[in-house]
Amino acid sequence: MDFFVQLLIGGISIGFLYGLSAMGFVMIFKSSSVLNFAHGEMLAIGAYIFLALVTWAKLPIAVSFVLTLAGCFLLGMVIERIFLRPLIGEPLIFVIMLTVGLAAMFKGLILLIWGGNLHTYPRFLPETIGIQWGMVRIPPVYVATLIVGTLFLILFGLFFKYSSQGIYMRSVADNQRAALSLGVHVKRVFALSWAIAALVAGMSGMVLGIINGVNVHDLSAIGLKVFPVVILGGLDSIGGAIIGGLIIGLLETFTGGYLSPALRDVVPFIILVLILLVKPYGLFGLKEIERV
Repeated sequence: MDFFVQLLIGGISIGFLYGLSAMGFVMIFKSSSVLNFAHGEMLAIGAYIFLALVTWAKLPIAVSFVLTLAGCFLLGMVIERIFLRPLIGEPLIFVIMLTVGLAAMFKGLILLIWGGNLHTYPRFLPETIGIQWGMVRIPPVYVATLIVGTLFLILFGLFFKYSSQGIYMRSVADNQRAALSLGVHVKRVFALSWAIAALVAGMSGMVLGIINGVNVHDLSAIGLKVFPVVILGGLDSIGGAIIGGLIIGLLETFTGGYLSPALRDVVPFIILVLILLVKPYGLFGLKEIERV
């Protein structure tokens, strides 16, 4: 029972990160119908910026965290403004291939600067925030993950529900032409979607770096796990992305704990195939019917 609870807490923590990261992916897809294949590299960029600020610049952890989030936010806006906006109106395959090129470019830059070795952050989480419950021990990093994930989830929920920009983003996601006719600045919404997606990816990359260490190959591979998460939850459902992330995180953790660690990376893609066969629109996706 103790082992089960230990795996349950770990799965929920990892699943929160997957869900938040997938939420950024869904935001981009809902607003601009773009599949961002550079998502994993955006996770890695956040992790390496934080690494540089903590180890090279020797800045305090809190300052480094805030600066990393701000840098990722600006990076998302720059990507949209320089690379994506000139392709508005072009065939969708052009935009998708652009994100593939961005992924290769970002990964190459990271390898050029930091190399492909594993890097670790200095130990900075106090042991006092860990939880000991009988034989079950929850490490500080998992407690911090749950706190940060829940906080970001609440903040984004409030942003989308009450702020004007959040309402604009929801309107563009529902119907771009209707939002444009009502005076919504659609291009600004695109830029904000990419900025928030990059911010969330950077935050996920930092926390994953604390858990597993910082390696560009591992972090970019985690970006591929976003696809099973969003397919499971539904490509157009932000809430479904969170639930899909939790499901995938739990499946991975229990598979690695009870079956084999070698299978934990395979399970998400098995689930992806099964979901596509049974429910192509995902658990919470909207089925589109086109009348001709």
